[in-house]
Order: sequence, then structure tokens, then C-alpha cells
Amino acid sequence: MLKIFTTRKMQASECGGSGQQCSHGSLLCGVQMALLALGVLGMLVGCFVPPATQTGTTPTPTTPPSQPPTPVAPTQPAPTPLQVGSVTVQPQNAALAPGQTMQFTAASSSGGQIVWLVNGVAGGNSTVGTIDAKGNYTAPTITQSQNVVVYAALAGSQNTNYATAPVALIQPGQIFSTGNPQVAVYALYLPAPGTVTIQFGPDTSYGKMTWAVPSPTVPNNYGGEVNLEVAGMLASKLYHLQAIVELANGVTYTDSDHTFTTGAAPQTAPVQVSTPSGQTPQAGIELFDTALPSVPSPAVATDLQGNVIWSYGFQGSQDDVLYPIQPLPNGNFLVLISYLASQPNLANTPGTIDVVREVDLAGNTINELSIATLNQSLAAEGSSLTLTGFHHDVLMLPNGHKVLLTAMTQPYTNLPGYPGTTTVIGDVLVDVDQNNKPDWIWNSFDHLDINRHPFKFPDWTHSNALLYSADDHNLLLSIRHQNWIIKIDFQDGAGTGNILWHLGEGGDFKLVGGTDPTDWFYAQHGPNFFSANTTGVFRLGMMDNGDDRQFPAGVTCDSSNGGTGSGGSAPACLYSTVPELQVDETAMTATLLFHYFAPASLYNYFGGNADLLPNGDIDADFCAAKGGAVVMEMDPTQTPTPIVWQAVTPGYAQYRAHRLPSRYPGVQW
Repeated sequence: MLKIFTTRKMQASECGGSGQQCSHGSLLCGVQMALLALGVLGMLVGCFVPPATQTGTTPTPTTPPSQPPTPVAPTQPAPTPLQVGSVTVQPQNAALAPGQTMQFTAASSSGGQIVWLVNGVAGGNSTVGTIDAKGNYTAPTITQSQNVVVYAALAGSQNTNYATAPVALIQPGQIFSTGNPQVAVYALYLPAPGTVTIQFGPDTSYGKMTWAVPSPTVPNNYGGEVNLEVAGMLASKLYHLQAIVELANGVTYTDSDHTFTTGAAPQTAPVQVSTPSGQTPQAGIELFDTALPSVPSPAVATDLQGNVIWSYGFQGSQDDVLYPIQPLPNGNFLVLISYLASQPNLANTPGTIDVVREVDLAGNTINELSIATLNQSLAAEGSSLTLTGFHHDVLMLPNGHKVLLTAMTQPYTNLPGYPGTTTVIGDVLVDVDQNNKPDWIWNSFDHLDINRHPFKFPDWTHSNALLYSADDHNLLLSIRHQNWIIKIDFQDGAGTGNILWHLGEGGDFKLVGGTDPTDWFYAQHGPNFFSANTTGVFRLGMMDNGDDRQFPAGVTCDSSNGGTGSGGSAPACLYSTVPELQVDETAMTATLLFHYFAPASLYNYFGGNADLLPNGDIDADFCAAKGGAVVMEMDPTQTPTPIVWQAVTPGYAQYRAHRLPSRYPGVQW
């Protein structure tokens, strides 16, 4: 057994003294003193035990458990190379698996013989690895990743002429199953700080990559266990997985190949894909959010051929809906699960949940905020508001806060056209910090005219989307039942809450390039910035559902076929479009740059969104088209507008759909 140094410094008397096992000459003791000078405590060798007493063990193969263990993180920093005197060694750092070999070379500018040691042991041993006279090092069998130090010294002047090369010995990773049948955890222990990336695929050519996950930085930045969730695999299929390590010292290490067989995918909405125009779609995956009817896993990601590669489900009631699921910078996802805000009585359905939840790729809940907890926090802050539920959207801010879109009711008496008492449903925005504590509130009843209600009153506002303007730190709120997008003075929670402008019919902007009022948006969903800038002159795209479209005086729309018209000269009363508007906050104009008019079959009475893709195409979700959702990638640069890629989910409505580069931040598949 090797003696391990922890906190005690070696004394000179311990080297070469009578009766000491280090009495084999000053070389080994000089090595030990040098290694201690490197600060490599608790890991490097002092006085050694003869090889006959040293042991090495080979781990017994076992069936991997479903959850990776949580080993103790390293308590000491990894060693760093040291060069003293005339000796140099190459490479200066290395990383090896058990049994792997590495050729080290060393030389002295003054000439002479080089002798080799590992952790202070001449020639090494079965515990720390062996090295021959030519510098050929062989890594030992280990039970956990660790560091050793290869030492090259000039014979005869070893205390003043030597160089060291730390070697990270990395135990092969392990693969674990998760609660998601299409997600595995790859566990790898690093004895030094670094990052781990997994390449995976149906064979050893792999083909897909995860993002790079760093080793733990708490309680220290010395390395430790990295557990990386691998997602993006087809169901019921054998996959090969391999870790690639980049240590902080610049060394790259590739783990051995591992295999994992995915399970059967849960029930999701069927996806039928086509490429009508023959053009190449934007690379990536499509993330769907199934709103109706209820399925076990309403959030589903597919490849561009429509194959399911990931899904997420939850336990709730039949009235619960998963509103947008959105990726977070940390690789997790933010979801909102609630009932229809226009029907507050649904909160009483047994099993109904009303939460904002962060989940990982395996579907594990990382943290969660319920509407009940939020109401308690508001009351503790002295607020008299009682919120009835979350709905439609939640916005993650760059500072780690979240803006929550919630509903509340307020009674009114004898409103114009509404005698007696009317219970009006409005919206409240609540900014909560990283601990889900509220610090800013915006109440629609304080800022909007209760007597303006163009659509579906007393469900007065029915807001459905939030955008953060990074340029001026304000908020954009899409208010469906007002046919408006408004800008709110937010200032990252320090704003007044005043409405800075109203965009839409009857608002503050002049429509350019279209017919007012018809070509404004109505009952809209899913707006997004279509430009890098978000103030001044910028672009917005959205799904214009068109439920309560208005027409110029003297124009009568065709209400046949349920409002979608007969195709005659009169415009249909009900049709949906995808507009792209250039908004000029100085001139107060909104100019139509692009306007896709969907056919009658794609009239979309609720849900949907429009995103600008990196290739300049638009990804639009016609959530509630007659035969089921139709998600299409369209090329706005050509007339007529070609459909580059299309996904149909027959019989299912997709509240939103997004083209993502992959399942990982910053990674393009």
C-alpha cells in the first residue's frame, strides 16, 4: 500500500534516513519532495512499499442501475507540469484509459541519462502504472478516475534537473436508462476539470453530437462526475455512444464505445411529412406542442422525416393543457401546464395541475411553481390580487427571472350593453426572481379600457404570448381578444407598467402596404421578432388567425362554408395569414413586408405561431386547421410562396411548433 500525503509536509529526515523505506537513494526522495512542491496532496506517492505488497483490482461487470451514482468530487486540484533545470518532457499532459499506453520522451540540454518514475516509484507499479527505460507508460487498472505524475530526471542530478507530466487516468463511462425510454445518461468521472461531449448514432460513425457539459465547479473546480443526458434517438433501436473529453489543460480524450437500446416511444400525435417544393429545408428538428386532443406525451420532437426522437408527458387531469415548451440556456425546458383560462371553473376538476415547471431531457422536474404558491407569495408581499391560473405563455429573461402570464377575474356592474354584474376575465403579468418570488406586477385592469372589447367579452384580454425586447428591456404582450400587440414599460422590473404603444387595428400605428382594417392581424398568436434589433425599426412576424377580421365600409364578406367562403369575388369572412411587419417606432408605421394568405382549408381559429429560420424561411404553425395542424416552412422570397417542408398531424391541434437546431443549446444537427 502506498503512503498518501494529505496535510503533512515531508521532512528531509524522512528521505534516505536509517530504517526508512525511502532509503533507496536521494533520487526517489528528491522526486517525492518535488511532487509535494507541486501541491499534489492526497494522491501522489511518498515512501513506497515493495511491489510484492501492491495490488490492483479489476471491477466486476454488473448490470448498470437506472440512475448513475454520485461519487465524491476530487478534494485536491489536478497536478500541473513542472520543469526544473535542464530536463524537458513531452507530452507535458496526457489522458489515458486503463491499459492504454503513451510514449513519453525526455532530454537534458546538458546530456546524460534519463530515469523514469511514476508517482515517485522508479519504473512505476501496477497501482500507478508502469514506465520503461524508453518512456513507454502503461496505465494501470483502476476503479475510479485519478491522476498520476510521470517524472523524468537526469541521473546524478535528479534534485536539480527534472520535469513532470501529469496523466489523467479516466475510468470508462457508464450508460444508464432514464424515465424517458429515448433518453440515456452517460456518466463519466473526470479527475481534472474539463468538458464532456457525447457523439452518438446507430453505428460507430455516430453522426450526432450533444453539447459540451463541464465538470462540476461546486464545491470546487477540480473535476468530478459528469452526467450528460443523451437525447435525439429513435425508439426501439440500438445506438452507439462515445464521450469526447476536453480537459482544461488542452488534452483531448476519447472514451471507449458504449451501446444503449432505446425503448418504445409513448403515444404522440402522428406526424406526416412532405417537401412539396423539392427545396432543402432548414436543418434541425421540429418541436410540437399538442393542445388537442389529450395524449400521454403532448410535447414531441421529430426529425425532419417525422420520426419521433423525444417526448415529454405529465400527470394531470383531462382538462390540463401543456402550453409552450421552450428550451432554456442550461439545456433544460420550461413548460406551462394549466387549464383553459377562459374557464376558471376547470380548476376544480380532480387532478388538475396549474404549474410552471422546469424539466430536464429525461422529464425530471427540476423546479416548479404552482399558482397556489404564487398566490401565497403575493399575499405575503401585501398584494390583494388572487390569480385564477397560469395560461398560454411564460417568458424566461436573461437575468434568470421569469415573467408569468396569469389570469384574474373582476366583477363590473352595468357596463354599456351588459346590464347587471359581469365577471370579466383579464390578465396579470408577474415577474418572479430566481427563487420564484414576485417583484413586479402588471394588471390589465389598470392599463386598458374595460369598454373596448372587440372579441369574446367578458373573456376580455385572453393574452397569449410575451416577447422580451433586449434592446430596451421592455415587454411585448400579444392580447388576442383586443387584436393588439402592446409594448409595456418594463425595464427589467423597474418600469412603470405604462403602455408605450398599441399595434393593430384601432391602435397607434398606420398600416402601410395593406388595406386598413382588413390586413391588420386578428385574434393573433405566437408573434416573434424577425430582426436582430428589437427597437427603433424592427420586424415582427406572427400567426394572424383572423377570427374577427374587419373589412372596409361597403365590403361584405362571404360567410358561406362556415365563414371560409366559396371562392367567389367576395372575400371570405374567415381566413388566416402570416404577416411580416416592419415596425417603425418613430414614424409610427407598420409596413407589410410579406403576407402569406392561407387557403380556406388552413383557416386556423386558435393557436399557432411564426418563426424566422436561419436560412430566411418562415416556420408557421396552422394549429387548428380543419383536418389537423399543418406546420409549414415557406420561402418568403419567391412568388407564389413555395412550401419547402410540411408536417401534418391529422386530427390533432399543435398549439405551437418550432424548428430547433437540435436538442442541445448551440448544437446544429
